[in-house]
Amino acid sequence: MSHKRIPKRKAVLAVGGVAALGAAALLLPNANASQDGTADTEAAPRILKASDASDLAAQLSGLLGDAFAGSYYDAGRQQLVVNVVGDNNQLVVQAKKAGAAVREVDNSTAELKAAAQTLKSEATIPGTAWAVDPRSNKILVTADSTVTGGDWDTVESTVRELGPSMATLRKSTGTFRTFASGGDAIFGGGARCSLGFNVTAGDGTPAFLTAGHCGVAAAQWSDTQGGAPIGTVDQAVFPGQGDFALVKYDDPATEAPSEVNAEGQRVPILQAAEATVGQQVFRMGSTTGLADGAVTGLDATVNYPEGTVTGLIQTNVCAEPGDSGGAMFTQDGLALGLTSGGSGDCTVGGETFFQPVTTALEAVGATLDGAGGSAGAGGTEEGAGGAEEGAGGAEEGAEGEQQGPEDQQQGAGNGQQGAEDGQQGAGDQAGGADEGAGADEQDGGEEAGTDESGLTQTH
Repeated sequence: MSHKRIPKRKAVLAVGGVAALGAAALLLPNANASQDGTADTEAAPRILKASDASDLAAQLSGLLGDAFAGSYYDAGRQQLVVNVVGDNNQLVVQAKKAGAAVREVDNSTAELKAAAQTLKSEATIPGTAWAVDPRSNKILVTADSTVTGGDWDTVESTVRELGPSMATLRKSTGTFRTFASGGDAIFGGGARCSLGFNVTAGDGTPAFLTAGHCGVAAAQWSDTQGGAPIGTVDQAVFPGQGDFALVKYDDPATEAPSEVNAEGQRVPILQAAEATVGQQVFRMGSTTGLADGAVTGLDATVNYPEGTVTGLIQTNVCAEPGDSGGAMFTQDGLALGLTSGGSGDCTVGGETFFQPVTTALEAVGATLDGAGGSAGAGGTEEGAGGAEEGAGGAEEGAEGEQQGPEDQQQGAGNGQQGAEDGQQGAGDQAGGADEGAGADEQDGGEEAGTDESGLTQTH
């Protein structure tokens, strides 16, 4: 018998028109990638969607090499900000021609990684976490309420040794923990977690991703408490280099759509992508439902009571027990993360950490098949290719051997056009996936305002 996970609230909304989401009230703007049109030889930063900014950041990381010291998305200006170390003006010109805003900073990526290694060797204490914050060009160290006495002194002295220009320390009022227990969910071994994303396993069978600490808690999972199992854990990693698990559906005929049921909104998931600091994101969990916020750090290390987990995404999105394994995604259908853990709750807020989907897929050998096929994903890939072309055009122009400034501008323009095409492809795909789907009933919640952007903010 085939299985398709359906939420208790069945209201389905087309991406082009949004209805209520409980406490949700405001809609995220959907910024189109566009060229500023400035004709100066000093190219103005492009206006970009966060997903396009992530693609451009990846290209510039390779282009700038050791001079690249991280990047983040300025949501207010809708620009990618790239940190550059050193005095190589040619590299600065390349980054600007590719469409980024450029900041010259002191700490290189290598120096920040060395600082994180120092923390690992001297301050791996349960209740601590650290991540690179490209906005401050420092390591942000957080200690929860359980870190006291000698442990606090150790963390504080380690941060002091790194120096105020390299690391900062703050205290969290909550307690770092994994979020397994507590929603409309998956159940196994007395634990309750959340399904993340449906995927295709390496052998072609349907499967889903969830948190690794859920995968090690139980071998089989059901979609109802006390119900018959629907899936069996194939691989799980926790603690260590990640927090992810691949669960294969027991019935190979299971219908496993590439979408997130976000309290009645059906959000087509087009592809997996890397997160960018400053990026606006949504999280769906079985206990607290839909919540939103922003990415605040990358390559985070968290010292849970069960052990240390590395390589996570840090955010300010709230979560509670039962939300573990739930999907973190963008309004335009990019799968970014799986809920791991954090501190606080959805009343007081807190820090939350997510397993990157891209690394989980690579580790388990699975693929995330975009909703309805490859049209949307292909369009996004075209945008990424265009961004690369723009960066390449900028590099050639900066060398000044065969191209003039106009050719450099043309290379950047080609990259921008590719990004616009990518966005259009994703939009066409999302529209096609939800065509004719706006008629299902909604259980609870008042109607909110609608917008063409598609998803609703909860704060």
